[in-house]
Amino acid sequence: MIGYVQQVISTASQIGSAVRSLADIKNGLAILLVCFAVSGCGFHLKQASYIPEDLRVLHLTGDDQKSALFEQLKYELQRSQVKINDQIEHKNTKYTAELHLYQDELNRQTLSLFQNGQVAQYELAYKVSYRLARPDQDPIEQSFELYRNYQDDPTNSLAKSKELEIILGEMRKLATKRIIRELSQL
Repeated sequence: MIGYVQQVISTASQIGSAVRSLADIKNGLAILLVCFAVSGCGFHLKQASYIPEDLRVLHLTGDDQKSALFEQLKYELQRSQVKINDQIEHKNTKYTAELHLYQDELNRQTLSLFQNGQVAQYELAYKVSYRLARPDQDPIEQSFELYRNYQDDPTNSLAKSKELEIILGEMRKLATKRIIRELSQL
């Protein structure tokens, strides 16, 4: 009787390992099927933004060349392997694309109030405009806005002002990445 029980247990463990093996095969086939389906539909992983060859050298100008947005854009363009040509002679400007960054704007709209009438929440609208002038082509003017909600607390004004600085820094980074993405689609 003990031998019979051992044989049943042995058979059950063999069946269990076979089932686990089939489950592994089934999971592997499912992953393989998903890979074929995704690649078959034309999906590709997004790579770094590719800047066209004629925009690899830019003359970057701006209404406020000391602004944080201008400096952030200059940094991100250099990271994207774009050469910023600051000292272009007047005679060579017709052969180099020019990216002009207009003054950025931050607008706040009240969303809610505390019971005492003080502002509890704002909607921040960050507007960015720029112009791209390529040699022998019409200039392209672009503009967009980024939105964020910001909760205000008058009792913690120092902490909230620091939080607002952080939010504005994030919005500037998003704006520069969007400009570069838009340049890569031209």
